[in-house]
Amino acid sequence: MLPLSRRGRGPGGGAILLYLSIMFEGQPKGLYALSLANTGERFGYYTMLAVFVLFLQDNFGWAAGMAGAVYSGFLAFVYFLPLFGGMLADKIGYNKCVTTGILVMFLGYALLSIPAGNGIVAMTLMFAALVMVCLGTSLFKGNLQVMVGDLYNAPEMQSKRDSAFSIFYMAINIGALFAPTAAVKIMDYAQHTLGVSKADSYHYAFGVACISLIVSIAIYYAARSTYQQVTAQPVAGDSDKVSKSTDSSEAELSKSEVKERVVALCLVFAVVIFFWMAFHQNGLTLTLFANEYTQKHVSGLGSMPFDVINLLLCIFIIYALFSLFQSKTAQAKVISACVIVACLGGLAYKYLSLDPAGTDIEAPIFQQFNPCFVVGLTPVSMALFGWLASKGKEPSAPRKIGLGMLVAGLGYVVMILASLGVTPADQNTVSPNWLISTYLVLTFGELLLSPMGISFVSKVAPPKLKGTMMGGWFVATALGNFLVSIPGFLWGKVPLVAVWGVLVALCLVSFIFIFSIMKKLEKVC
Repeated sequence: MLPLSRRGRGPGGGAILLYLSIMFEGQPKGLYALSLANTGERFGYYTMLAVFVLFLQDNFGWAAGMAGAVYSGFLAFVYFLPLFGGMLADKIGYNKCVTTGILVMFLGYALLSIPAGNGIVAMTLMFAALVMVCLGTSLFKGNLQVMVGDLYNAPEMQSKRDSAFSIFYMAINIGALFAPTAAVKIMDYAQHTLGVSKADSYHYAFGVACISLIVSIAIYYAARSTYQQVTAQPVAGDSDKVSKSTDSSEAELSKSEVKERVVALCLVFAVVIFFWMAFHQNGLTLTLFANEYTQKHVSGLGSMPFDVINLLLCIFIIYALFSLFQSKTAQAKVISACVIVACLGGLAYKYLSLDPAGTDIEAPIFQQFNPCFVVGLTPVSMALFGWLASKGKEPSAPRKIGLGMLVAGLGYVVMILASLGVTPADQNTVSPNWLISTYLVLTFGELLLSPMGISFVSKVAPPKLKGTMMGGWFVATALGNFLVSIPGFLWGKVPLVAVWGVLVALCLVSFIFIFSIMKKLEKVC
């Protein structure tokens, strides 16, 4: 972790680069490469996901329940199949699986980008594309994360594992940050410049994913030398070679120790099912709430968050503030202060340049807030936990996961407050600030649970089962995604407060459960 007391060594090339250099200090170069490769893939994935439910409704005329079932089913398979991708990688090697996965995903997004109308042919192409995206992701996502974890197998690197996954997770969300804006802007260009219908404009957004995967595989292979040590291939006749070559620094475990670790991981998997059920409402009920109940027109200061440039300026200010207080030299502090002043000036200029008539907002744009908050708050969380670690008070990974469940429940308490007294007749009347606040709270929960959960799996998984156990993490995510559809089926049939109340209750029960088994989980850490 990054203690608050750490200081930079010099001014660097600017406040942002200076702080980033502090964040990455002591990290292997392979982390940069693997993180950036994942950034490209995630940008394409979230560009597609930002508009997918609305595409199903506009193109095929499906109701919220049907669209939600396809959406949650897709998410379930995206995260379930990595179990088998991990098993395969444990046998044939991670590099082969990651490369094949990118190519298969590319073909899937290419099929989605074909405007085939709304008949049986269009449905067939869409489902074929979804299958290919699921299969490609199963080979790519979990195995890339295992490779990241294997960079930290050496004893001297173990202490950097949690912070590494926080950085890796931040890189994922840099890609996701720009995805909703990219989807909305590309669709707008297709409709108003190219003259295509709204239903067909979605395919242009899906096509962006193809380009992002080209960038992803280019980064992956261009920087291969930086992570060469974790791409070892198995030798014919010895299926254990992959594990032995990448885990030589790890001691062999007894059968009882392996069982103890697997049981502990499965207990964590059972808990996070309900986190992902709640969290991935961002593409379903939270998007439906944005589309049906949230104001579609904002003006003045309220319109500022809906411009991604303004969000970037705020992120730069956060990083420059860290650089200002952590830099050692006066020159570095001056650079940091100048960046802060410049960004504040940029925000002031953007505010004074606002259209007096206000700004129209589309439902998918709300999905930019979660990745924005992840990127902006990652250094905050790293610094906080680093400071707690320096005091010997940092919570264990299982405790962070449990607290993440509690915080996620609080996020939907915000939605309950937003929905009090709201009826189906109150169309587009709720302030956008309620949804923005919900995404902020959910992001706090995500930062406690997701990167720490991945780090926990990579740390605790038995050496010969790393790919399988990382796949197990995604199976839990898949089951949560499959349950995402339940609030979708409740939508419009029960009061909004009841929809959010179900999610609050599940998060609270999960929080209580994980703390009831905390001793068992902390024993294997």
